[in-house]
Amino acid sequence: MTADTGKSGVSRRKFLVTSGVVGAAGLAGCSNAANDDSGGSGGDSGGDSGGSGDTATDAPEDSGGSSPQPVTAEGSSTVYPIANSGSSYWNSNPPSDDGEYWGENSEGSVPGWDELASDGADAMRLADYFASLYGFEPTEQFATPPFSTRVGLSHSGTGCEAVVDGLVDIGNSSGPITAELGWSESEADERVVDHVLGRDGQPVVVSSNIYDAGVTQLTGEEVRGIYQGDITNWNEVGGPDQPIYVIGRAEGSGTDTAFRLNMLGDADAPMDVDTRFGQNQQVAQAVQQNDGAIAYMALAFTGPQVQPIGINFDGTLYEPDRDAENTIFDSAYPLNRDLHQYTTITDETPSGTDRREGAFMNMFLTTFGQEVFVESNNYIPLPTADIESELAKLPDQS
Repeated sequence: MTADTGKSGVSRRKFLVTSGVVGAAGLAGCSNAANDDSGGSGGDSGGDSGGSGDTATDAPEDSGGSSPQPVTAEGSSTVYPIANSGSSYWNSNPPSDDGEYWGENSEGSVPGWDELASDGADAMRLADYFASLYGFEPTEQFATPPFSTRVGLSHSGTGCEAVVDGLVDIGNSSGPITAELGWSESEADERVVDHVLGRDGQPVVVSSNIYDAGVTQLTGEEVRGIYQGDITNWNEVGGPDQPIYVIGRAEGSGTDTAFRLNMLGDADAPMDVDTRFGQNQQVAQAVQQNDGAIAYMALAFTGPQVQPIGINFDGTLYEPDRDAENTIFDSAYPLNRDLHQYTTITDETPSGTDRREGAFMNMFLTTFGQEVFVESNNYIPLPTADIESELAKLPDQS
């Protein structure tokens, strides 16, 4: 294994903006991004480029100004399944009698529909409704929202840099921007607004042959020993006589930052790994293809061939089972982490979040958004008190 010494300052990955088609990703394209093995930087859900540095971003169309620019987001592959599925629904702008993606019909309704319908959503398309809360005119057209949204796929550090540099409106990150960019808390408070969409009970996973051999749990000390090069064979932790193939995420990814911070005690802690991958999808594939592997990743990308294991921290076993007494889905789980969307504080937007961004983010903070975009992607919905705190960060509704 090759030791690395952690990040030194900001990871300056080149930000890639790929060309894309504006408008709707069809509802057939609303699949979980965990099934997308592209793994490369810059994948997106469609839409024009145009970040927060552009003009005509915030004005509703009935205000006499220009049409609003698309909302653009970039960053974390962990946040991507939530943001991208939400973007696909938004751009499709389905009608209120759809019943599957939005609204209700004789066959059923979406989660939280009674609450939404009582607030006026019962006669409106999805994006039309959420945008109208912030003063935007409904289009009343399928696949034509009041403004489109676009979500790019890269890394948390890239997303944080992109939003700070004005290249996009929203920076998606699975690690805190303070750790990603080396900022102090006071600098972050002065420059960005931290919006939390949900949480990830970051699992440790092993290849199926190791799981089947009986390694279904490890202690926190054993995981640290593996990632610091002190434990190198599975027989040292009750497994078969086989070298441990240690997989890490790329430096600059929020998953890597959060793992070092929460497991090793420092965002820049040195690690001893055999290989690193830039995306959660690539990590999942590597675990499937390599016997004897161990990795850390996002919950959304686990499965039968990528088995999450229990971890015992100081006598408490946290299991990958929602019904367990102590579970990795609990906020008390030491690797539990917030999933962030950052917006920037500027002279034009001193509150840090404009009405386009507020309309889009508000969708995720409803019962509908938490169940459809957060929980269905195997992440952890926010408790009510946290949702109320997040809603308070958004602009006032019209």
